[in-house]
Amino acid sequence: MRRLTVAIFAVALLPLSVAASKWTDALGAVQQAATQQGAGSTSLSALSNTDIAAGLKAALAQGTRTAVANLGRSDGFWGNAAARIPLPKPIRKIEGMVRGVGMGGQIDAFHLSLNRAAEQAVPVAADVFATAVQKLTLDDVRGILQGPNDAATQYFRRTTTETLTARFRPLVTKATANVGVAQQYKQLVASAGPFAASLGASSDLDGYVTQKALDSLFMQVAAEEARIRQNPAARGSEILQRVFGAANK
Repeated sequence: MRRLTVAIFAVALLPLSVAASKWTDALGAVQQAATQQGAGSTSLSALSNTDIAAGLKAALAQGTRTAVANLGRSDGFWGNAAARIPLPKPIRKIEGMVRGVGMGGQIDAFHLSLNRAAEQAVPVAADVFATAVQKLTLDDVRGILQGPNDAATQYFRRTTTETLTARFRPLVTKATANVGVAQQYKQLVASAGPFAASLGASSDLDGYVTQKALDSLFMQVAAEEARIRQNPAARGSEILQRVFGAANK
């Protein structure tokens, strides 16, 4: 049991640069040890606390690393229609008119800059998620395993949102500060005052990008969580199959 547990935790701490396919290869080394422990457990209560905690932590480490890697790269947001940060509402309202007078290029550059800022901010989430995983208590583990398909995502939202917001915002601010059109937007909204507010505009563009980046990140984490729960092959090893299989009984 000790050898199995050490192996699982070693895999769970693999760096972000390890590709998803490498994760499966690495867990292959664990599979033999897990098989030797016996696959006869058929209910969650029949599994040891060590198996349950190690299996879930390994799965969540895998899922969060994949989510961060998918978004925290060039075109991670911009090239993903589901994750792409939309233009602020006031800009969307006048987008057609602005394009009609030949300023479509400026709109596109502004829109791209918002998504590039998010792509630059997301990689810092890897360490935040890793810390949250290691802080999981046994009660947290059982609650996640027996909860809905996004129970782990809800845990991450509850425990990491404040820290992620604090980490993301300075990076977003730095990224948008280097884009002239983003600065022009901030100045324009600030000078418009109450009129801009009546249109739903906010001079806090960086806050807008930060929140949208977090929404997309948690959406990606939820997708990874559901995939690991529903697809036995995505669980990577016998120990994860035993834990999630028992939780679903």
